[in-house]
Amino acid sequence: MNPYIREVIDAHVAIENWLGKGEGDVEALLARFAPSFSMITTSGVKLDFAMLSAFFRGQSAAKPGLKIVVEEIKIVEDWLTGALVSYSERQTLPGQEPTLRYSTVVFTDMKWKLLHETAVV
Repeated sequence: MNPYIREVIDAHVAIENWLGKGEGDVEALLARFAPSFSMITTSGVKLDFAMLSAFFRGQSAAKPGLKIVVEEIKIVEDWLTGALVSYSERQTLPGQEPTLRYSTVVFTDMKWKLLHETAVV
């Protein structure tokens, strides 16, 4: 399996475990992201690495029963030190309607550098 596709899957497993069960190592989770990481959330908010760190540190087991499924993972482009990857992500929580988003991530040196999410409404 392509290492960038594997990273998308593995990162979402780690995020699901951290947010849904409080399991895992937050430092290992954060190590996946470049110090210069930035993200545009589904609501249009821009996050940097410090904001992402604060979010994860404060959200251990904050979403009990969270399930995340990533699908349609595609390598849009790759190069010697990185890749552009697109995927869909479905999140479900008990008693709530699932949410779906399309995401595009830029990897450099196997680190998440830029993530842009678009909600499907």
